[in-house]
Amino acid sequence: MSVLHLTDANFQAEVLDATTPVLVDVWAEWCGPCRLMAPMMDWAAGEYAGRLAVGKLEADPNPTARDQMGIQGLPTLLIFKNGEEVARHEGAMAQPQLKAFLDAHL
Repeated sequence: MSVLHLTDANFQAEVLDATTPVLVDVWAEWCGPCRLMAPMMDWAAGEYAGRLAVGKLEADPNPTARDQMGIQGLPTLLIFKNGEEVARHEGAMAQPQLKAFLDAHL
């Protein structure tokens, strides 16, 4: 399973209208901790394939989706189920923390 490239244009269809839970990683090119999280999004997409979709939304070129979610800091990880945000974590985390975060909300 590959990581979705999320944009203002496809956010509604890929996240809010999704039938499976979606992990959204809001990031920026200039954000060091965001770059540390990137390989873990690939891991999560493979580890949770079929149970969870994983998408990355670059904050700067997608202000509509970013502002709609009320993003304050980067990276921010959000889990959506049935179009509703059910969990949020701001800041980088290690893989065991990410696994616990995902397992708690799936």
